[in-house]
Amino acid sequence: MDKSICYNITDRDQLGAADAPCRNIEQPNRNLIMKTLSLCVAFVACAASGATAQSYPLTIENCGREITFESAPESVVSIGQGATEALYTLGLADKVSGTAVWFTDVLPEFEQANAEIERIADNAPSFEAVVNKRPGLVASQYEWYVGPKGSVGTREQFHDLGVPTYIWPADCIGKDNTVGVDGTREELMSTEVIYRGLLELSQIFGVPAAGEAAVADLKAREAAAIERANALDLEGVSALFWFSSAKMDADPYVAGAKGAPGFIMTQLGIENVVTSSEEWPTVGWETIAKANPTYIVLADLQRRKYPADAVEVKQEFLQSDPVASQMDAVKEGRVLVLDAHAMDATIRTVSGLELMADAMEKQAASE
Repeated sequence: MDKSICYNITDRDQLGAADAPCRNIEQPNRNLIMKTLSLCVAFVACAASGATAQSYPLTIENCGREITFESAPESVVSIGQGATEALYTLGLADKVSGTAVWFTDVLPEFEQANAEIERIADNAPSFEAVVNKRPGLVASQYEWYVGPKGSVGTREQFHDLGVPTYIWPADCIGKDNTVGVDGTREELMSTEVIYRGLLELSQIFGVPAAGEAAVADLKAREAAAIERANALDLEGVSALFWFSSAKMDADPYVAGAKGAPGFIMTQLGIENVVTSSEEWPTVGWETIAKANPTYIVLADLQRRKYPADAVEVKQEFLQSDPVASQMDAVKEGRVLVLDAHAMDATIRTVSGLELMADAMEKQAASE
């Protein structure tokens, strides 16, 4: 691979120069993460012993619907990797009876637990496959899968069978999923909707202290990353986040102005060259080339649903396409690779903020 096409970030302590071989962004702060997980386990143990307990019945307003729990669910099927990793973060892997919809590898700290849990489907599972697990709860990352027109099933279908459903709040708060292919953001996404999801899931399962611990850690990391970003005082910097493309000769799916990438760019003082409020609009390469973003950020996906899911395919396209290859970001090697789930409203969004701050700091130091 041509080294000039990338300036990618891997290890926070071992970043190379701008002409180093292309490498992918990985998750930082392993020691901090493991320390946090230990705290969560301790909090869960306290909850189990009665030191911290959740009161039932518990009623939660979730994506336009009130759901009531008389007790903590005995099991859960999670549809969407973000929902699955949120449950793992809360120490609830033993409650997860099945998972579905995976974009990337599970976070390393959850590999062992995840290996023991059935993956019902890599992408959207069937309604029957989910209910056959007899879950006490179905937790979905996207309303697209479990909602008014749920591709897996509607909430009514599940509730008629006595199975409550929970949709990750980040996919419905401040967002209209009836407009646009992947929904349209009515306001800039905030990490508060991610924290709300963690807290509510911890309450549903009777481990509120685990939710509080996880949120406290993420908030501290977010504040530290924003402080670093403010110190950069970036001016005139823009970016494009490319998620995937249904076909290589089709317009790419890129990040809209108000989703998780929009949040990251806003905190860093970076302009998004895409102004659409749709979550993942398609934009032509001629339009993108005219905007000439300072950076192009590629989503790293392990799934292979679309040709451009593979980051190597995206990189090859940028180097060979007669329009895309002429952008300054490509010619000058300002192409970054970022974990796909950091581009979505999940617990990894804070990692995306941290790692983009890393990239900006290293780039500034090399100039």
